[in-house]
Amino acid sequence: MSAQHTLRRRTIPPTALPPLLIAGLILASAPSLAGQVEWSSSRPDGHAPIGVMGDHLHSHGEWMLSYRYMRMAMAGNRDGTERIETDEVHKDFMVAPLDMAMRMHMAGLMYAPSDAVTLMATAHWLDNSMNLVTRAGEAADVASSGVGDIGVSALIGIRNAGSVRAHLNAGVSIPVGSIEEMGVTPMSMGEEVQLPYPMQIGSGSWDLTPGLTVLGMTGRTSWGAQGKAKLRLNENSRGYRRGHELETTAWFALRASELASLSGRTLVRRWGNHSGRDAAYHHHSMMVPTVREDLRGGTRVDIPLGLNLYVRSGPIAGHRIAVEWHLPVYQNLNGPQLETDWVLTVGWQKAFEPIGHH
Repeated sequence: MSAQHTLRRRTIPPTALPPLLIAGLILASAPSLAGQVEWSSSRPDGHAPIGVMGDHLHSHGEWMLSYRYMRMAMAGNRDGTERIETDEVHKDFMVAPLDMAMRMHMAGLMYAPSDAVTLMATAHWLDNSMNLVTRAGEAADVASSGVGDIGVSALIGIRNAGSVRAHLNAGVSIPVGSIEEMGVTPMSMGEEVQLPYPMQIGSGSWDLTPGLTVLGMTGRTSWGAQGKAKLRLNENSRGYRRGHELETTAWFALRASELASLSGRTLVRRWGNHSGRDAAYHHHSMMVPTVREDLRGGTRVDIPLGLNLYVRSGPIAGHRIAVEWHLPVYQNLNGPQLETDWVLTVGWQKAFEPIGHH
């Protein structure tokens, strides 16, 4: 890396007002909220916004199916908090990424063996595509797709009554996603080679996913806060380990009618650089920034806005449909690294009563 690029590097500052601080302020008012209503999932705002996972428990024997489609659009490079032009990337690398689209299909299953514990499993299918350009102006694209890592977790209630609820999130990510995706790149002379880190489907490591979730409800509104981490437990078979991740969010929802609610939240994500190195990239550190382990970390703050629909009666009673649109308001990346323009999540959920229940 050139001296000029080194001078542009910045450390990632701590976020000024993380959502967990907001959660603390909400919890401080919990005694005044308690007793107003009993928390209920049978309202359009009875679940968290669709982008929040592991947000609620179920009653004994109840189970739920869910499906989410997520689309993320990334375009343009950023180093620290500043946008940089493609020509600047080419000063240090022979190839520069231009944009990337990430699409994910997620299927979920939840089951409650008791009122105090709900088990959850999620499976993923990912499609990634990236456009790149060489110093000579030659355009190229790469793509990958496949089954992602599987998540399994237990939601353990620590406050299960009243208008304010709380539970622990205890989970693990099982490494079934591929970390050896191949493709033709601009510099591979028509031969298939291993694609860069962002194009790999899985992490290759067993990851712990601990967290804490708090929910609250009043007559017309609901709110919540969640903090979760992803802790990488081991170096994968390719010789590297992805960085640890921390995600905190707090939300507020207004019940506009018996059918619909509107939600807004703040989301802070921090993720670290990779450690170790995949031997496939050993001689390519100046080829493209996407094979650099020290250019993977960052911080992003989003303001997701959502619409949540819950059908109370008729042939599709109990079905939920929700959408959430993320607007990134702050990004600080160990770059050059593609910045995120927007994230869209659309989902469906349906809870079912215990078998044999009347």
